[in-house]
Amino acid sequence: MAAGRARTRRTRWRWLRRLAALAGCAAVAWAGGFLWFVSSLPERVPEPAKTTDAIVVLTGGSGRVNQGLRLLHAKRAERMFVSGVHRGVNVDALLKAQTDAADTRADGVTLGYEALTTRGNARETATWIADKDIASLRLVTAAYHMPRSLLEFRRAMPGVAIVPHPVFPDHVKQEAWWRWPGSAALLAGEYNKLLVTLLRGVLPARAVS
Repeated sequence: MAAGRARTRRTRWRWLRRLAALAGCAAVAWAGGFLWFVSSLPERVPEPAKTTDAIVVLTGGSGRVNQGLRLLHAKRAERMFVSGVHRGVNVDALLKAQTDAADTRADGVTLGYEALTTRGNARETATWIADKDIASLRLVTAAYHMPRSLLEFRRAMPGVAIVPHPVFPDHVKQEAWWRWPGSAALLAGEYNKLLVTLLRGVLPARAVS
């Protein structure tokens, strides 16, 4: 009986050591991927002067709609779609709330109210362009949000050329994120969401739903 209990304890410790080793490897892999993610975030707008058929703005962060309006005013596209707008907000109300809405034609802006997630943004935008002659779009969202947004949009619209246009919110410190707990937490959370999005592309839908 004593020998049996000793074998049970040894087996238990062996499994605990294996689990600890796996957890350690997973933590190292996560940390390495996170550092790659942060270092690969855009630091500038890659093609600021390129024109596209439409501008798409994802709500959820400061400066995005204003940036889209500036691009529309600069004729980087003839129309703009804002995805993920709160119900009850119309185009006139949205324009009045922005500092760069001067001389913006309301008929050049369309609002989408269905999206609640980045995946929803991509699907909502795909529905919007379905009956329009749109072969390219400029995607406006925060720099830290851009990798996941591009992944979702390219999956939803594989035939559309997407030009990224990152916005750099003042409250997100990309360069020295480790000094700012809020920025570090936001970037870590976004990295985790990106991992889930990547997994959803390679695993059966039920496994990650």
